[in-house]
Amino acid sequence: MPDIRSELAPTGALRAAINLSNFLLVSGTNAAGEPDGVAPDMARAIAERLDVPVAFVPFKTPGELADAGGMNVWDIGLIGAEPARAAKIAFSPAYAEIAATYLVPAGSALATIADVDQPGRRIAVTARTAYDLWLTRNIRHASLVRSDSLDAAFRQFVDEGLDALAGLRPRLLADVEALAGARILDGAFTAVQQAIGTARSNEAGAAFLRGFVEAAKSSGLVAGLIARHRVRGLTVAPPA
Repeated sequence: MPDIRSELAPTGALRAAINLSNFLLVSGTNAAGEPDGVAPDMARAIAERLDVPVAFVPFKTPGELADAGGMNVWDIGLIGAEPARAAKIAFSPAYAEIAATYLVPAGSALATIADVDQPGRRIAVTARTAYDLWLTRNIRHASLVRSDSLDAAFRQFVDEGLDALAGLRPRLLADVEALAGARILDGAFTAVQQAIGTARSNEAGAAFLRGFVEAAKSSGLVAGLIARHRVRGLTVAPPA
């Protein structure tokens, strides 16, 4: 454990980077003004296991959090695991998953997820989210139209008459209620893998995080946090 603490808490506290824009994982703030939700509670559980205090490092977007990886700004980062991010971040297995799909406007001829990736189609997406990174790797024919935030992507989808809005299903369930006749396509084009990362140089720390996450899933800790925070659309990831 001393080697693990020296890697994951070199300042004496576990500096945990939190993506504030993920409303499923960060549901608000507690009485102390700290982030609250499934992700912050996972960080608290890790700090408790290491017997060190937790110090939250908040970021407005997942892209900003990923950019700070390896810069000695945070010790662990709770973020969607993606190959583009794994170049400098060592990820644990996923502890939770969130389905990503499309919202289409009233009167759309698009009926399935496969229908979206066609020449001439335009997809609204929030830049540098895990599902944007997936779409960047996998979309072959349609065009991605990126915005800086979830709200901006929704506005651009509506204002510019785009063919589809990509997003996490729980957010799209709220968006669809604001658009008469709009539909959410069945299924998912990917499931965002919510994981815990650390610097790639932290080999002992990364091994500890892998074991911690698997134990957190099998013991019911993750399921209990999802139930405690009453999160819809977030599921426990299967064993690695």
